[in-house]
Amino acid sequence: MRVHDNVTLGPSTSLKIGGPAARVADVDREGEVADAVSEGGGLGSLVVLGDGSNVVIGDEGFPGLVVRVDVRGVDVRRQGPKVSVDVGAGEPWDSLVERAVGEGWCGLEGLSGIPGRVGATPIQNVGAYGWDVGETIESVRAFDRAVGVFVDLPKAECEFGYRTSIFKREDRFIVTRVRFVFDVGEAAIVRYAEIGRALSVPSGASAPISRIRDAVVALRRTKGMVLDPADSDSVSAGSFFVNPVVDERTAAKVASLAGEPPPSFPLATGERKLAAAWLVERAGFTKGWSKGRVGVSRKHALALVNLGGATARELLAVAHEIRDGVRDLFGVELEPEPRFIGCAWNAVR
Repeated sequence: MRVHDNVTLGPSTSLKIGGPAARVADVDREGEVADAVSEGGGLGSLVVLGDGSNVVIGDEGFPGLVVRVDVRGVDVRRQGPKVSVDVGAGEPWDSLVERAVGEGWCGLEGLSGIPGRVGATPIQNVGAYGWDVGETIESVRAFDRAVGVFVDLPKAECEFGYRTSIFKREDRFIVTRVRFVFDVGEAAIVRYAEIGRALSVPSGASAPISRIRDAVVALRRTKGMVLDPADSDSVSAGSFFVNPVVDERTAAKVASLAGEPPPSFPLATGERKLAAAWLVERAGFTKGWSKGRVGVSRKHALALVNLGGATARELLAVAHEIRDGVRDLFGVELEPEPRFIGCAWNAVR
């Protein structure tokens, strides 16, 4: 374990926003996680940071210990017709997806092009284009800070939901490894109409997983959702708001107010998941809209972009303005997707 003092965090995040951490511990062996927790003290004085692609760090930084888990390794085992793959939390996510597609491990192809590390994906149950990472996870190994031991949580105990999990709701676990189980094959069902159009196949039909991956990466790139130093629209935390889940009555009210039905996805609960980007644009925050040093991406209405030198306070003020605009017009409350370190979503009004 390597510990560094007074490390500025902003440059290592995709938003390029954030002040210093009092200390940063780089951990590349699982056993060192317990040492880092001892170094960090209580629950509230330690946070875990991966590649910083889905996080907002406060301007004053973080007064405690930031742990960067870089545990590596990919262990592959056959389980009858399936494949079990045990992956260190520090492995780059898209490298795993690329290997999965190349090996014929089905289930991650729709999650291509997402930045970050493997250990971050179960925390928010990362998803895109109809896929959620929790579908392929068998178990998650983590250090439980509350009791001071490593635990192996089976999928059922991870409490995966829409962009959430027990790891997000309870700030006590440090993920060190993730075990996936994949079907083996060359093709998968296309779950999202936009991907189907790119592949010239209807949603619900099958396509080679290599072509699905290519289509997803290309589509994400057009939306500024692939980190690229040459693309100023990628200086963001990805999608800032999650798609809101509402009842049928609210969905009908939104359609009436807008004069057209919003893009929506029916859920098994009888509710509907509305397209947050559509709500944002209909509320007047169109692509390219900006205020000061923060703007809406020119490529995707859900991405808030640091136009240069923006602060966390400025970013949150703009995000709140967008949230309030959608709520005032449609009566729908948008919730943020990124994690907040050294700042809070409701701290700026």
